[in-house]
Amino acid sequence: MSEAQQTRGQRKTRTGLVTSDKMHKSVVVALVRSVVAHDEKNEAHVGDLVRIVETRPLSKTKRWRVVAIVEKAK
Repeated sequence: MSEAQQTRGQRKTRTGLVTSDKMHKSVVVALVRSVVAHDEKNEAHVGDLVRIVETRPLSKTKRWRVVAIVEKAK
């Protein structure tokens, strides 16, 4: 592994509920506070439980990326 990979710490991972999917390639996820997360494939919808991970800034408000949909809304 390179030196950069060894020094970089673990990225923060959170699980939360999708509260809005009205944007293109973005969802709003409710944690203790709401955050905007990037959803590349537009798979997450309102009511889904998703796992998000911290990432580099993708836009003015997006600092998180959807990794997986844990549970689909019923």
